[in-house]
Amino acid sequence: MKLGVVGLPNVGKSTLFNAITGAGAQAANYPFCTIEPNTGIVPVPDERLHVLDEMYHPKKVTPAVIEFVDIAGLVKGASRGEGLGNKFLSHIREVDAIVHVVRCFEDDNIIHVDGSIDPARDMETINLELIFADMESVQKRMEKAQKMIKTGDKKYQIEAELAQRLLTHLENGKPGRTFPCNDEEKDTIKGWFLLTTKPVIYAANIAEDAVSEPEDSNPFVVRVRKAAQEEGAEVLVISAQIEEEIAQMEGDEKAIFLEELGIGESGLDRLVKACYSLLGLISFLTAGEDECRAWTITRGTKAPQAAGKIHTDFERGFIRAEIVPFESLKELGSMAACREKGLIRSEGKEYVMQDGDITLFRFNV
Repeated sequence: MKLGVVGLPNVGKSTLFNAITGAGAQAANYPFCTIEPNTGIVPVPDERLHVLDEMYHPKKVTPAVIEFVDIAGLVKGASRGEGLGNKFLSHIREVDAIVHVVRCFEDDNIIHVDGSIDPARDMETINLELIFADMESVQKRMEKAQKMIKTGDKKYQIEAELAQRLLTHLENGKPGRTFPCNDEEKDTIKGWFLLTTKPVIYAANIAEDAVSEPEDSNPFVVRVRKAAQEEGAEVLVISAQIEEEIAQMEGDEKAIFLEELGIGESGLDRLVKACYSLLGLISFLTAGEDECRAWTITRGTKAPQAAGKIHTDFERGFIRAEIVPFESLKELGSMAACREKGLIRSEGKEYVMQDGDITLFRFNV
């Protein structure tokens, strides 16, 4: 799963990316510092793996991961190819969701591409460019469907009418993800690969010295929340500068620093977890002396398809899944104790996997 980190130039986007991935994307005080997208694979924080590690002492522990892509800064006119607009739009089209970094701090030493700090305006700038690009795509879809109506196939009439409704919605400055439609229409639109139908998290980037202050005391953050609420998007408040410092610290030093700041976990851990949830992902777990591992699946995945994540033979020859909830294993301390208490369930092909299921697949090929 890919998440695109986007934002106007000089909002702290690449600084945040550096902290997220340790990939060392160049960060400098001028627009278009990031041209080709940098990528980095990030582990999804999961305390359950630490418990399993203590329990099994395996040869290795493998967390679930998410890929982050740092995409070039955007300016007005990107949908017409201004700045690095065409590159931006092609890169963002390839990601599954968007982390939109918004500047919520004053700093005379860091120029703003529009000359002043206004997060709501910045959000609108990027959203409108994505909307303009989508309007062009939907217009082409509608014209193509209208031409095909003469074949007599009713699906083209339905598609043309759907495209017209969506085009009107976009023309009103509203993103595709807020377009009211039924599940069948949603599936059709999904095949159009639009930019504004992608889920979004707004990362409100605050100053270092504002981390310990109440979030609502920052007027910029308040504006971001209000604008995000109108489009049904999530907001996560973070200081990219602080996160970059935290990313360079080791275990104990990091824990002490977080305690001094008065926060339980780093903003990055919160961001990665929020993105994982945003994409509708969960983890099931496998545990043993060789490896303890978190496996990524989409919420609603059934047992045979989850088994296929480990190996295609597991899905092809699926017999059953032996499952115990993580909390039960943690409480009793071993699979043997769970078995003794009758807590290990045998589930068949229709079982829908749950987050934190400790699973052993039985198969035969």
